[in-house]
Amino acid sequence: MVYRVYVEKKNGMSSEAEALTEELNSFLGVKGLRKLRLLNRYDVENVDSELFRKLVGTVFSEPQADVTYYELPTSDAVFAVEYLPGQFDQRASSAAECAELVALCPRPVIKTAKIYALYGELTEEDVQKIKNTSSTPLKAVPRRWSFPKSFRKIIRILKKLKFWTVSGLWITRDYRNS
Repeated sequence: MVYRVYVEKKNGMSSEAEALTEELNSFLGVKGLRKLRLLNRYDVENVDSELFRKLVGTVFSEPQADVTYYELPTSDAVFAVEYLPGQFDQRASSAAECAELVALCPRPVIKTAKIYALYGELTEEDVQKIKNTSSTPLKAVPRRWSFPKSFRKIIRILKKLKFWTVSGLWITRDYRNS
């Protein structure tokens, strides 16, 4: 089963979101944007619910600085950006390694995304401008909202291809066999 949590910096500690709001207003000319919230989404597989709840407060968030949600907060517009398959996701890799060390269990599979929750009088054009500046097609792309049932399908497909090596979280191109 895949578990999901959203993590956001508490008010007064969200300098990244505040700076990005200012940049979007001044540089892109998105005058209708009143507020922007940045949340990190973690999708976690290969853990039970008790361990997942423990990891939320120890690995995925800092209780002094972060607020966690199990449902996405409402907003006027929202989109997610995540790494493309094959791109290294430092946040997911570090979280999986920490989870393995904290729980003394096999390394879970973790996927992450950055959620942009937008507030204000925004047109479709404004939202598209923000999306275009928030992702690079070569590295990360806006994603759909479907909740994954498992990550095993992706790993099975890559294992069938001779030139990929799949080991736990690591999916790397094996140039010896290509």
